[in-house]
Amino acid sequence: MENSLRKALIIEDDKNTLDLFSYQLTSEGFEVAQAETGKEGLDLISKEDFDVILTDLNLPDINGIDLVAQSRGLAPNTEIIVVTGNDSAEKAIEATRVGAFGYIVKPVDFGELMIDVRNAVERRQQYKINQRQAEEIRTLRGRLTIPEAYEGVVGSSRAMQQIFELIDNVADSDANILILGESGTGKEVIANAIHYKSSRNSKPFVKVNCSALPKELIESQLFGHVKGAFTGANSDKTGFIGQANGGSLLLDEIAEMPIDLQPKLLRVLQEKAYQPVGSEKMREADFRLICATNRDPFEAINDGSLREDLYYRVNTIEITIPPLRERMDDVPVLAEYFLKQFASKYDRPDSRFSSQCYSQMLRYHWRGNVRELQNTIERALLLSKNGTIERLDLPVESDEEFVVTPVEHSYNNHGPGGAGLDLGDLSEREMFEVTGKLIVDRLPETASDQERKDVFGEVERSIAMAALQRTRGNKQAAANLLGIYRPRLYGILKRHKIEEA
Repeated sequence: MENSLRKALIIEDDKNTLDLFSYQLTSEGFEVAQAETGKEGLDLISKEDFDVILTDLNLPDINGIDLVAQSRGLAPNTEIIVVTGNDSAEKAIEATRVGAFGYIVKPVDFGELMIDVRNAVERRQQYKINQRQAEEIRTLRGRLTIPEAYEGVVGSSRAMQQIFELIDNVADSDANILILGESGTGKEVIANAIHYKSSRNSKPFVKVNCSALPKELIESQLFGHVKGAFTGANSDKTGFIGQANGGSLLLDEIAEMPIDLQPKLLRVLQEKAYQPVGSEKMREADFRLICATNRDPFEAINDGSLREDLYYRVNTIEITIPPLRERMDDVPVLAEYFLKQFASKYDRPDSRFSSQCYSQMLRYHWRGNVRELQNTIERALLLSKNGTIERLDLPVESDEEFVVTPVEHSYNNHGPGGAGLDLGDLSEREMFEVTGKLIVDRLPETASDQERKDVFGEVERSIAMAALQRTRGNKQAAANLLGIYRPRLYGILKRHKIEEA
């Protein structure tokens, strides 16, 4: 149940019973409104939003059954519990038929009554949650009608937008690029985007997985060979470098390239020329080099599998793709994108996710990154029976509320010029401008060659923490407070490692 004050309405013409019920519900944490007639009760229902309504069926001005029916019309999502005497049990049963949540017979057992009240409130809260999730899904679907794709790369998170900006800046140069990222993050897709954004996009894009090539053949496959260069070389063969002439060459898993071949590649990059195996002639090497690896390059250098001089040669521009768990904003976007792909492939145009699926995918760690998500969506679509994917086949992970340790802040004598910071009289826009200026004014100057802190990331983290503190860890309330949808808040919490309890 959400951490907010619950509101109850009691409609009862007997003053003693009214006060007794009010005392009981107030002691249980409810804010209680009272009405002594059916008309007063209906008037309150039309003006205020209640979590539960308790009403006597024997009121002086309105038939109890009519009261229940009219209440349901005014507040269809608020549950009603009727209270009646022994002589009106049949009437109470009739009230449930027109929409009452339940009934209890006088003399009232307050333990039994509170069980009914809690169940009624939880049912209403679940309805509200379902409504919000449905709205979130509608918003996601509206946003995802045209996937947020960049040259075939799908992603709306800030991390991916920064990568897109970097690609825009460097794609049309011939600078060597090194793409780093865990397996399954989409390194090859990023390499595709670089090539097809470049002026070489009409020329070949040759992709080589260094870990998949036989060590005894990798040199001839990379540089090519002439007829008779070795046993079995019955004709000239153009290698990958020659095939990429005028275009781009992707060396995937560069850290797995045989160490004795790396100096030859380094020479090609330095001299812009290469020599096929068995040939005495140098040939021009005209290609744009893109390398990728899922290893930490410095670990590869330390264990002797990657030459340090080659690393610095291929790493003119470095692009690091964050794992999916650190950019959870992208999970629903990617999921919808893959669902549309597979729905078209398997001719299931009406396929869709349930709200439970979104909850699952936003709680899951995605150790296999985008590739695991893609495979999960394909499997779920194939196993679905009625067009709606009810659940994903994933390990169950906790959805505990976030527990945030309050941080004391004091703004006295810390504003610009030592003055206290008072935001009380400012408009919302002025408040943001003042706090933004305060943050920027207090940032230290940074030399151009020094690493700079991501100020927006720090502000984002601080605002998310503050919202969770204010809402006592309630994620939905925090998202509402910040004017964002819950999937986006999940992404912020994951990205900044604000851990769940």
